[in-house]
Amino acid sequence: MSVPEVKEKWSGGVTAVTLGATKAEGGTRGSTVTIGGQTGIPFLNFDGETPHPPAIALDVLDKEPAGWPPPLADVYGDVWSDPAAWAARVKQLGADLVNLRLVSTHPDEGDRSADEAVATVKAVLEAVDLPLIIWGCDVPAKDQVVMPKVAEAAQGENCLLGAVIEDEYRTLTAAAQAYGHKLIALSPCDINKSKQVNILISDMGYPLQDIVVYPSTASLGYGMEYIYSILERGRLAALSGDRLMAQPVFLDVGYESWRAKEARSGDEMADTWGPAAERGPAWEAVTATDLLQGGADLLAMRHPKAMEAVRMAVGQLLGE
Repeated sequence: MSVPEVKEKWSGGVTAVTLGATKAEGGTRGSTVTIGGQTGIPFLNFDGETPHPPAIALDVLDKEPAGWPPPLADVYGDVWSDPAAWAARVKQLGADLVNLRLVSTHPDEGDRSADEAVATVKAVLEAVDLPLIIWGCDVPAKDQVVMPKVAEAAQGENCLLGAVIEDEYRTLTAAAQAYGHKLIALSPCDINKSKQVNILISDMGYPLQDIVVYPSTASLGYGMEYIYSILERGRLAALSGDRLMAQPVFLDVGYESWRAKEARSGDEMADTWGPAAERGPAWEAVTATDLLQGGADLLAMRHPKAMEAVRMAVGQLLGE
């Protein structure tokens, strides 16, 4: 008796987005990173192709972070007052990209000027040749001033700029168009909201194939099940031919994981939860691995042990 063919026949797929630009492409990056391009359910090789494995960026802040727990301080504490040195450490640790956060431009975090932000971006670009993800400070009035100048300073480097939202998208979209960058479209964890942001951006003439979506995220134990279900729905919509859901997915795993009490608590909880030096990276790694199976393509992470564990898991899932 023959076994019937039960494999799905998908009509769509995930758009492939390339970040970074080499010298031959008008930039100064040593290599580029391509995400997306899948034509099937994540890690089910019989269901479709996975031409590009998920990519990992490590966080770099433009000022010394406040309140980061000891496991992260042990890795970055000697360089985190210098974003260029921090970026060099990130490359040394094996990250695919640098996730640069311009937190010091926030009015409550130093209120640094657009020119100071530009100087930071230029210093990081000179320090490493990895592709960059660049975030503003999440204060629209300030980001409207800072991010266009940052986009201009990084012209030709094909960076990923974050983030546009439903109520504030015009300025950053125009800057990305003018200076040749990709965009992160941020929305609440809602399929319709994610589509709406994509529609608004594309109505300005910005191509859908240059968008990376960020449908919000959560860490292990803090609502991941709902996030996972939204990721699944988005991936199934993309595979079914929905162009407004065909974008690769970015998730800010490091930020969410390391604000969980299970990751942040010290060795006073070791008898119950295990040693802090292992617990935090494990919490981040499990969060990341779970979300990758829901359909994430690009992760921002923090601890190198977590990154290594995720890479090992991805290799096993892809049969490498």
